[in-house]
Amino acid sequence: MMVNHVQNPTHDPSRLGRSAAAAAALLLALPLPARGAELLSAAHASIEADAAGRHVAALADDAFEGREGGSRGGRAAGAYIMDALAKTGLEPVGDGGGYGQQFGGMRNILGLLRGRDPQLAREVIVVGAHYDHVGYGNQDNSYGPFGFVHNGADDNASGVAGLLELAEALGHLPERPRRSILVAFWDGEEKGLLGSRHFLRVRPAALADSRLVFSINLDMIGRLRDRRLEVYGTRSARGLRSAVVAANVDPGHAAGLDLIFNWDVTDDSDHYPFIAAGIPTLMFHTGLHDQYHRPSDDVHLVNLDGIAPVVRLSLGVLTAVADEAGAAPAFRPECRNESDATRRALEAPAVAAGSRGRWGIGTRADSCEADAPVVVRVSADSPAAKAGLLPGDRFLAVGGTKVTDQTAMIDMLRAANPAVDVEVERRGRIMRLEMRTDEAR
Repeated sequence: MMVNHVQNPTHDPSRLGRSAAAAAALLLALPLPARGAELLSAAHASIEADAAGRHVAALADDAFEGREGGSRGGRAAGAYIMDALAKTGLEPVGDGGGYGQQFGGMRNILGLLRGRDPQLAREVIVVGAHYDHVGYGNQDNSYGPFGFVHNGADDNASGVAGLLELAEALGHLPERPRRSILVAFWDGEEKGLLGSRHFLRVRPAALADSRLVFSINLDMIGRLRDRRLEVYGTRSARGLRSAVVAANVDPGHAAGLDLIFNWDVTDDSDHYPFIAAGIPTLMFHTGLHDQYHRPSDDVHLVNLDGIAPVVRLSLGVLTAVADEAGAAPAFRPECRNESDATRRALEAPAVAAGSRGRWGIGTRADSCEADAPVVVRVSADSPAAKAGLLPGDRFLAVGGTKVTDQTAMIDMLRAANPAVDVEVERRGRIMRLEMRTDEAR
């Protein structure tokens, strides 16, 4: 991840605060539709922490001298990646029929899985990770000390390792998805997002007639803590949050990941050029830390077991969009003017005006995710409170009927019997709760 201004990195712990889960026992990992589960079972099984760990250890070795873009260490890292990518069988779509796309002494690395649909195959989904780092560090790109190899184990050997595992997993799908998937390893990210910007300006000949419809960026996914993953970009198209939640099913952990949705759009990683170009884009990130852009960002601090669930989540979203028979996600330009402050305003607790109502809840509509109204008030000792509903939860279904908007949700609750099952999303995890009024007790 690129440094915009070198100062002491900070991390806002309030973004990672965790509400008490009064109904944690009811937490469910809902299954994907049958076809989605079939597509992903073998691919999920192929994603291994040990294999990712070997890639992280190799790329974060001193021999690559910090992988600075354009340096001998950077070129050597690129050669390592191309060798690993060739073993996945993805089609080379760089310059001259190879994997590399040259620019300014640097090199992107590009491999393609062509879609099976004759029409939709021209629509391309990009999943990328930058492989360069800052070399020996200097006052413009490091928090010091300077002059020592900055191995960048988390930033971004972890993302590259995850992407190589994802590339291999694509070969385990029982059939190719409808749309094409481009696996891209960006160079020059630390120098100003140079690789991703170049790709968007100068499309390789093999992709000249394609249309980029969606992208995912993996940057610093090696420090998963308490299963918390930061997710950026869900506001760039309607339905992206729902797609991420649906894919948040980890075979190794029934509860899935604890997702922190951040609405900021900042120019510090390779997701930004895609959003600037009007392409819906997600970024997955496990958060900053004290070793960020320092020589101490080394492999022994990487949570290798934590890379696999992030890759599985990425694969789930990727294949869902790639195999969708309908239209690809449409870019939502309003996302450029939203921020995490906008999110906090939407989710801010509301004070009850008058009666608390039958269920004791208040909700607020979300213009981007209309089918997931946000709970902003839960009255004490109300049926909602006793069921375990919390502010910040999002309604998905009432009595087994999917919510389409806030008005429909209110009507369903008004018509509900004294006891009703509701389905809500809490930080990327789907829960079923039973609300019971006094007359049902």
